[in-house]
Amino acid sequence: MSFFIAEALAQPAAAQTPAGPSLLMNVLFIGGLFLFMYFVMIRPQRKRQKEHTDMLAALAKGDEVATSAGLLGKVVRVEDDYIVLKVAENVELRFQKHAVSAVLPKGTLKSV
Repeated sequence: MSFFIAEALAQPAAAQTPAGPSLLMNVLFIGGLFLFMYFVMIRPQRKRQKEHTDMLAALAKGDEVATSAGLLGKVVRVEDDYIVLKVAENVELRFQKHAVSAVLPKGTLKSV
């Protein structure tokens, strides 16, 4: 009779606890987790990326845009990968197309 160590008693073979979840349940859980991550993270990001690409492809002379740096300007010229913005009188700046973050409604620059 020991006060520090409990006595180990053997249990009969029939009373053993069942094994953990089956391999099929583990695979279904991981597959469900992947589907959840796809619909919550990957799919919305691809949708935003496609909308941004379509917006850049539709840029035309005269559009008013905001860049990722916060500059507002009117598109003067559209080249392959670049656009030229008129940001003030006699001031034209050249930006890469992907720096455009939004196309503004017409007349926005006059109200600012």
